[in-house]
Amino acid sequence: MRRFLITVLLVMGTGPFATVSSSAKTAIPSVKTELAAAVAAPTRTAVNVARDKYRNPAATLTFFGVKPTDTVVEIWPGGGWYTEILAPYLRDQGHLIVATPPGAATASIGKKLDADPAAYRKVGRANFPLALGGASVASGSVDAVLTFRNVHNWQMGYLTNDKRNYAEAAFREIYAMLKPGGVLGIEDHRLPEAMDSALEQSSGYMKVSTIRMLATKAGFLLAGASEINANPRDTHNYPNGVWTLPPTYADKDIDRARYAAIGESDRMTLKFIKPRK
Repeated sequence: MRRFLITVLLVMGTGPFATVSSSAKTAIPSVKTELAAAVAAPTRTAVNVARDKYRNPAATLTFFGVKPTDTVVEIWPGGGWYTEILAPYLRDQGHLIVATPPGAATASIGKKLDADPAAYRKVGRANFPLALGGASVASGSVDAVLTFRNVHNWQMGYLTNDKRNYAEAAFREIYAMLKPGGVLGIEDHRLPEAMDSALEQSSGYMKVSTIRMLATKAGFLLAGASEINANPRDTHNYPNGVWTLPPTYADKDIDRARYAAIGESDRMTLKFIKPRK
């Protein structure tokens, strides 16, 4: 699959993208080296490494601009696919916090962290979002917030009995925890703009315009959009939504070869900035 990187910088002139200092230029090779080492970390599980071809972790984290000195919150890490990379990347100079919903949804990542204290002992833990209870990350305390394939869950009211949409509240909470100039990096299953928006409530796909609206309403500025995780083979129209595709295979063995050939979903990759006051 051909991949194209399209970066749209909206902050110009005196903004953070206006100039690149000599110190920043010097740091770039080190960042690349440390990120490559994290992607190749021996603590990563083989089943997760096999999915790198779909998820492009080095290119994605480079696009978001995550530095090894950053304090990063990974929201809803699931089983810890990106945690396996972020933990070694941030271990020595930065800090990783995994933020999970309170209750049973925390169990998977909690077991992973507890099973390997040598690899994950420095990883902090928090709850997210306040709409579901728990304690939030402190306001203005982090450099970057990353969330992978989760905004659709907030839109669909995942984990609420009444399927209440709490996406707007989630974005406001993310905005509060970031420092001025901090980054929000989002990857999610992409619904084409021409398709029915009602599918956002059931299919697991979301429109770029919807996520941009949610972020803008919370106060963010769009800093870039990338096609790193695009998949033109994805037709976006399956009876069981995005979960029809790998790795879930919701239809089990029905048309499995067809879905395997499509691969993982077509995904948007968006970078937002909390403006500096």
